[in-house]
Amino acid sequence: MSATTTLHTIIQRRKNFLASLPKPAARGWQHAVIAPLALANMIVQSIFAPTSGILAGVIIFGICSVVLFGNSAVYHLNSWRPRVERILRKFDHSNIYLLIAGTYTPISIALMPRSTCILVLSIIWIGATGGILLANIWPDAPRWLSTPIYIALGWVAVWFVPVIWANGGPAVVWLIFAGGLCYTLGALAYGFRWPNPWPRVWGFHEFFHTGTLGGFICHAIAVWLAMFAV
Repeated sequence: MSATTTLHTIIQRRKNFLASLPKPAARGWQHAVIAPLALANMIVQSIFAPTSGILAGVIIFGICSVVLFGNSAVYHLNSWRPRVERILRKFDHSNIYLLIAGTYTPISIALMPRSTCILVLSIIWIGATGGILLANIWPDAPRWLSTPIYIALGWVAVWFVPVIWANGGPAVVWLIFAGGLCYTLGALAYGFRWPNPWPRVWGFHEFFHTGTLGGFICHAIAVWLAMFAV
């Protein structure tokens, strides 16, 4: 038996062992709570959107948010047959890329010149499409590969801080950074499977979900401020 085959066997056994463990009691509840709130936020933002472009942006942001949190809640709150679970897991991982791209959309439309907006959204949506393809073609991709992609795509905003600051103000920038930090810390908890203090109630995955919750809230507020900066 080759070293590669042995390593693959060890990894597969570890995955099977982890899959056999009961889900923490809190798994999925955070996203079940935030999903209807994300829908309500989308509806209200749509009502107050000052332009048709921003209206399209907040609808995209809202749909991506509701799809991510809703699918995550369905996936994590129940135990599924292997085939169904695999499908839901693909959606779950794909939706992370969708939310990243969806978050950039209204902020870019509201605060960036047309050429810059097209550039940013092209980078983000092409990157998100690549990530979604990866999640579906290679659903068992190692976390050391998928986690850095999430983080790198999410922090594209760093290169466009001057224009966001100039047109949206410091509060929008700091909220984007705060949300990015929440997402990053959550992604690191997911990637390293740590901290995992109470595996039967609240484990590393719950820290990951807490990070997505904090990131979404910060960015939803940033979208509100960007809307009224127009």
